[in-house]
Amino acid sequence: MGDAVGQMLASAVGIAISPLPLIAVILMLATPRGRTNGLAFTAGWVVSLAVLVTVIVLAGSGADASEGGGGPAIWTLWLKLALGVLFLLMGVKQWKDRPREGHEPEPPGWMKAIDRFTPAKAAGLSAALAVANPKNLVLAVGGAVSIASSTASSGGKAVAAVLMVLVASLCTTLPLAVYLLGGTKSARTLGGWKAWMTTHNTAIMTTVLVVLGAKYVGDAISGLTA
Repeated sequence: MGDAVGQMLASAVGIAISPLPLIAVILMLATPRGRTNGLAFTAGWVVSLAVLVTVIVLAGSGADASEGGGGPAIWTLWLKLALGVLFLLMGVKQWKDRPREGHEPEPPGWMKAIDRFTPAKAAGLSAALAVANPKNLVLAVGGAVSIASSTASSGGKAVAAVLMVLVASLCTTLPLAVYLLGGTKSARTLGGWKAWMTTHNTAIMTTVLVVLGAKYVGDAISGLTA
């Protein structure tokens, strides 16, 4: 199981520090329906991510993602190489598309309408951010494939998949916990998180994508040349 957890952890953390869902849930918690919509958003995120990870782990395990000799199958190494290159390209694009000094990025249209969201819309938005956002989708696929190609038993893979979803969901569960348990200080705490993540969005995601890209490419090359 340790192999599966170690392989997926970087991808899970990469999803967890993604600024967009954290900013979205903080904005949602500040609306008149904050508690209801915040719970719906968080539930939608966790369920969507859990379904995606489960499907990929099961499909990868069924396709013999790990060889009998205890190592990953060749096709998973080529897939990791492709994902690693994709991470690097996404990191370069993220940096090139960063807002220039003195310019604020235009917020997405849904941010302007968030006060009018229903719980169903909140859950739908979180599902879209979890599995339809290209960055999170690639990170989730990479982590789930790493679990499927590990040497862990079926039970170990299941535990690793659950841990991946829990870690990757911290970007929504932590703000919700602060809101529900933080009392009067929660608004100031969440506002500080939102401001920091908004300011450092580009640097955070560029670093995550480049580091993960280098790790995936390195692991794939090491496996293919062994």
